[in-house]
Amino acid sequence: MKKNLLIMGGDKRQADVIKQLSALDIILYLAGLEELAFNHKNIQHVNLNEIDFSLIDSILLPIPGVHDEGKIESTFSSETLILTKEMIAKTKKECVIYSGVITPYLQEIQHAANRKMIAIFARDDVAILNSIPTAEGALMLAIENTPFTIHQSNVMVLGFGRVGKTVARLFHSVGAHVSVCVRKKEAYARVMEMGMTPVWMNSLPEAAENQTIFINTIPFSILTASILDHVNKDALIIDLASKPGGTDFAYAKKLGIKTLWSLGLPAKVAPKTAGEIIGNALAKLLVEHH
Repeated sequence: MKKNLLIMGGDKRQADVIKQLSALDIILYLAGLEELAFNHKNIQHVNLNEIDFSLIDSILLPIPGVHDEGKIESTFSSETLILTKEMIAKTKKECVIYSGVITPYLQEIQHAANRKMIAIFARDDVAILNSIPTAEGALMLAIENTPFTIHQSNVMVLGFGRVGKTVARLFHSVGAHVSVCVRKKEAYARVMEMGMTPVWMNSLPEAAENQTIFINTIPFSILTASILDHVNKDALIIDLASKPGGTDFAYAKKLGIKTLWSLGLPAKVAPKTAGEIIGNALAKLLVEHH
């Protein structure tokens, strides 16, 4: 018997995810995606309120997860989708739920329904490849929002994880003077090895004074009011960190510093590539868990 995967909502990436998964020997039920058309016998559009959840083997949620009160975002639907604990509780006990990230609401559901949840973006193979369209999107925003070339600009990258490395390398490759704010000695050494300037976190206030572009990848408060007081008012801040972000946006606005909180960049700048990355990873996961 074929397995049943329910796909609920999502953005432009979801279209390519569905195309990737349609090659598998599974039934795809699409909820909140009625504006997408597929000519494939294994794909069926369904109404969320009419689904028999007891038949569902796995669920794919939007990449950003599910918001408070269960609201599911969907680019391809005009209806409001709500995911409830009761829906998940009706699924098979071995049902696996996939999401880009596990939001607090999903953690509640996981605890209440006792179902396995997998954060796709927690996987290195997804996060590292996904950092490429993220970095390209950051470069695009930097070009569009500055009156000068990126070449010879002073760029500060905050964080040197999977996204930070790719961002730093890309801006360095187009001729920017890249500094990277780090906390670990091995990261400090790697930044030096790559021909860039490492900056310890406690030296950030002084280092911030000469920067024209800041790109934050750290998902907790880093560009605080005390740091922003050292930032040139003509500088540009691009925050790539997931909620709640790493910038005191209200204080930056008060100072007149331009900030861009750029969530979900891959979906905006390269949805096809981003969708293929997620689809490939999900295909492997579905094989592993079923």
